[in-house]
Amino acid sequence: MTIGKSIRLERILNRDTGRTIIVPLDHGVSVGPIEGIADMREAVTNIVAGGANAVLMHKGVVRCGHRARGRDVGLIIHLSASTNLSPYPNAKTLVCTVEEAIRLGADAVSVHVNLGDETEARMLDDLGMVTEAAASWSVPVLAMVYARGPKVRNEFDADVVAHCARVGNELGADMVKVPYTGDPDSFARVVAGCCVPVVIAGGPKTDSTRGFLTMIADSVMAGGTGLSVGRNIFQDPDPARLLQAVTAIVHENASVDAAMKMLGRE
Repeated sequence: MTIGKSIRLERILNRDTGRTIIVPLDHGVSVGPIEGIADMREAVTNIVAGGANAVLMHKGVVRCGHRARGRDVGLIIHLSASTNLSPYPNAKTLVCTVEEAIRLGADAVSVHVNLGDETEARMLDDLGMVTEAAASWSVPVLAMVYARGPKVRNEFDADVVAHCARVGNELGADMVKVPYTGDPDSFARVVAGCCVPVVIAGGPKTDSTRGFLTMIADSVMAGGTGLSVGRNIFQDPDPARLLQAVTAIVHENASVDAAMKMLGRE
């Protein structure tokens, strides 16, 4: 790994714990200005106040507030896009280049791939080209890899998720984001098959704070590197406070009970 890439990764991964809390704010392209990210400056301010390591967003909203007063935060620019208005919402296309992301001040870039989709070949080609371009600039790549297509029966199956993580690893990503498999033992198998950091996705908004925190704690216990979660954080009634509890779990090895006590929730 080059010095430049190591320096940039330290803006995404906590240098003491080697773990990370990433909050994606890229949902505006896929579903519009939903609750929690309508005001990007407010969203980023809450995220930074809670102690997240990095935010992830599309290129056009960097100007709307990617930093907050009082504390810096890592910036990951997402290169892939599709909308839920499309007849093919799982077909991601590149809408930004590595070079453009660098000009915007990115510390890393991310690419989304849906294995099993009819356009899988193009998305794999895109990931390969991005990792090559990023390597020439010493820019880390986060690969978001999911199994979504007509042949996929269960996208959370441990073997399927392990395959997703390995694809990102094999095609040159420096970190991969995959769904959580539901329990620590099966997720440990996912991590074991991947020699780069693995973070979990959050999925749809959940009504159970304890369940959300338990998922995070279990994934870290299984060897995961942390999380890249959007709606379950920025749509919480108090995102900053929730992130403080998440930070305690990820970076301080706090228990779920201790984190819930911090929140004053049951």
